[in-house]
Amino acid sequence: MTATTAIDLPPRVRRARWATAVIFAVHGAVAGTFAARVPWVAEHVGVGLGGLGVALLMPGIGAMLAMPLSGRLVHRYDLRVLVRVLILLWCAALLLPALPTSLLTLCLLLALYGAAAGVADVTMNAQAVLVEKRYGRSVMSGLHGSWSLGGLVGSAVAAQAARAGLDARPHFLATAAVLAAIALAAAPHLLPHRAEPEVDPPPAFALPTRALLPIGLVGLCAVFAEGAGLDWSAVFVRDLGHPASTAALTVAAFSVSMAAARFAGDAVVHRLGPVTTVRAAAVFATAGALLIVLSDWIVLVVAGFALLGVGISVVVPLVFAAAGRTGDHPGRSIAAVAGIAYGSGLVAPGIIGGIAHASSLTVSFGLIVLLTAAMGAAAGVLRRR
Repeated sequence: MTATTAIDLPPRVRRARWATAVIFAVHGAVAGTFAARVPWVAEHVGVGLGGLGVALLMPGIGAMLAMPLSGRLVHRYDLRVLVRVLILLWCAALLLPALPTSLLTLCLLLALYGAAAGVADVTMNAQAVLVEKRYGRSVMSGLHGSWSLGGLVGSAVAAQAARAGLDARPHFLATAAVLAAIALAAAPHLLPHRAEPEVDPPPAFALPTRALLPIGLVGLCAVFAEGAGLDWSAVFVRDLGHPASTAALTVAAFSVSMAAARFAGDAVVHRLGPVTTVRAAAVFATAGALLIVLSDWIVLVVAGFALLGVGISVVVPLVFAAAGRTGDHPGRSIAAVAGIAYGSGLVAPGIIGGIAHASSLTVSFGLIVLLTAAMGAAAGVLRRR
């Protein structure tokens, strides 16, 4: 890509970047809102930890099944229209987890919730690739930073609603309405795009090609580490004998460091390029994972999770950007790579838990050391062609 200054860009392209950032933030806010109200959902349905664990697998399964279908949608419809429709569908899907009163219906509705998340995710990343091409430089990391920021805001508002004892049903309805209005205001500024008529449509179910598979595996390493950090950091700290407040601080350190690093990531990518950036990120992530595994001092453990967040922050945005540049169908390529990467996020909690059950959480996080090191070793597949 040829670097382009903001002054050289048409106002339409600059507006499209901010509109895409808003769409990412809305998507993250929906996810953060639901995550913070999971205890209410479990109590409302009347499920214990085992049933809740099964139910929380369903969004990932729904997303994995729906994402490979997104490539055909991106090829067939104008991307701006598609993003608008699917982000509104995703906002509406926030109502689904508050409806069921049995474990079976909760599982079914969470699968639909995950499917809505997955197709919206692929299409907004396809829009992000289009914006990045018009910019001529990396903007993907900052857009994913907007997703993280939206998630933090959504979860913070939801936490306050939970603390006030507010029923999740009116809370979800009001939140979905506000976020839908924000998305509708931003959507007209997105870039229109439709596949060229001479380009054959992709398969209905997108599977990774030989060129996409190694890119997806780099994403797998990053998403696995992210899933482990988010889902197990608090448990890890509690297992060391520290209070719940310290465990919550550890999760916050991981999440905030990841969000902050994403906003700084585009400048780093612009200076170093994607390959060197991911190799440097892998050094941070591996150093953080080693601190987690080797240290008994809580300050170093919290610092290790923060470093892990910094190290994996830019990798998934760069994986999506590389996928979007590979092949004739950006939407199909992103869908195929997303299936690999997010699939690892689905199985990560279970694998970490299984290893911990057989040995310890410390040994489980030794696997993260290996994956982050492999991520750096394989960074060359993200090279711009």
